[in-house]
Amino acid sequence: MEEVKQLTKIVLAWELFEGGVPKKHIAKQVGIHRETVHLWVEGIVNHGLEGFLSLYEQAKKGKRLKRKIDGLLKKRIYRLREDNRYCCGQKIKKYLKDEYGTELGLTTIYKVLGEKYKLRSKWKKNQKRGPVPYAQKPREVIQMDSVDFGEVFAFTGVDIFAKDVSVKLYPSLTSLDGKDFLNHAFETRFKHTELLQTDGGSEFKDQFKQKVHQYTERHRISSPYKKNEQAYIESFNRTLRKECLGWGKYSEKDIPAMNKDLTEYLIYYHTKRAHLSLNLKTPNEVLEEYRVSDF
Repeated sequence: MEEVKQLTKIVLAWELFEGGVPKKHIAKQVGIHRETVHLWVEGIVNHGLEGFLSLYEQAKKGKRLKRKIDGLLKKRIYRLREDNRYCCGQKIKKYLKDEYGTELGLTTIYKVLGEKYKLRSKWKKNQKRGPVPYAQKPREVIQMDSVDFGEVFAFTGVDIFAKDVSVKLYPSLTSLDGKDFLNHAFETRFKHTELLQTDGGSEFKDQFKQKVHQYTERHRISSPYKKNEQAYIESFNRTLRKECLGWGKYSEKDIPAMNKDLTEYLIYYHTKRAHLSLNLKTPNEVLEEYRVSDF
C-alpha cells in the first residue's frame, strides 16, 4: 500500500513540474524533500514516466543493482573530452549520441569523468555582474580585445550572438596593429556590425579610431575595471588559452608555429565545437540559420 502511495506522489510531482511549479513548492505540496523531487524529475527525464515508475517498483522489490558502465564506454567518454579540449559533460552527452548513438545521463557522465579528472567546482551563484551588451541577431554586437602571450599578442574579436570569432597574432601592441586587426577581422569574417565594443587600451586608439567607423555604426569603450562589460570576449580569451595556446609566454619566433595551431583550432571552433549558449550548435550552424553567408 505504501508503494502505491509513493507511485501516486511521483506522478503528481511530475504533473506539477510539467505545469511549471517550482520544485520547492512541489516538495511542500507532496510532502517530500526537495532533493527527492529533483531525483524523481531527473529519472523521468532520462527514462520517461512509465520507465521510471517501473524502475522504482523494481528497486523496492529487491536489492538495487548498480548500473555498470563498461570500460569501452568510459574510454569513449575520456576520448571525447580530450579530443574536444576538455569540454563539459553536456557536450560529451551530445557527442556520445551523435557519434555512437549512446544516450547517457549527465550525472553518470560526470561520475565517470570524476574517476579520472579533477573537475572544477560549480560557479558561485548570486555574484554581482556588470551590464553587458545584448544582441538578438548576428552582427549586432562585436567585442574586441587583446591577449598577452609575452612577446606575442593575440587580437581577438567575437560576435556575441553567433559566438564566431576572429584572431590574429602580432609581435607588438600598437594602434597600428589594432587597425590592421580591425581590417582583418571585418574583411575576412564580420563585414559590418551595429556596435563594436573594445576596452580603453592604447591598441584601440589613434589609428584604430580613424578606421573603426568604416565597419560599425557605433564604437563603444567599456567602463574601466568592469570586465563583465566585456564578458563575451573575456570568455573566449579564456577558451583560447585553455583549448589552444595555453598560459605560457612566447617569443616572436614562435608565431609561425602558433599560427599553425591557431588555424587548426579556429576550424574546429567554428565547425565542430558545440556551444552551450547556442543550444549545442556550432557558430557556423547559427550563421547558416540566419543566412549570414560571408564567413
